[in-house]
Amino acid sequence: MRIGIDVLAVDELDGLLQRDWFRRYAYSESELSEARGQSAERAREFLTGRFACKESVAKVLGCGFAGGVRPCQVSVHRSGSGAPEVRLAGPAAERCAAQGITAIEVSIAHKRGLVAAVALGVAGGAQRLPPCPPTVAQALAAEIAQQAEAS
Repeated sequence: MRIGIDVLAVDELDGLLQRDWFRRYAYSESELSEARGQSAERAREFLTGRFACKESVAKVLGCGFAGGVRPCQVSVHRSGSGAPEVRLAGPAAERCAAQGITAIEVSIAHKRGLVAAVALGVAGGAQRLPPCPPTVAQALAAEIAQQAEAS
């Protein structure tokens, strides 16, 4: 088992997010597409959260982004329950397999201008937890959305 964590200020990537080359380097097309459908402020927070998640996954892989893995090879999507889910490609997937990691679980939190992400690499025969029933996930998502609107 391996653990990675990353914390970013929401405004930490502001300069880089304005550059097309960085967006192509750091994000998959599906992540960028999702961000385009959001307000500018929400897209900023969304992309910063995704980048923190990618950093935490790179730590699980034990290489960081200087070790041949690029951030766009670590793509973060929503599962059917709404939870973040990681998909690896290219050298990121190869490194994961070489380390015997069979699953990577992630969590992303946004609060008061900060974004935190945690990744847990599960090795060998460990099994993933089943997803929450949709009704529980939907209730949590609604509660989180209400809290975000209130702050």
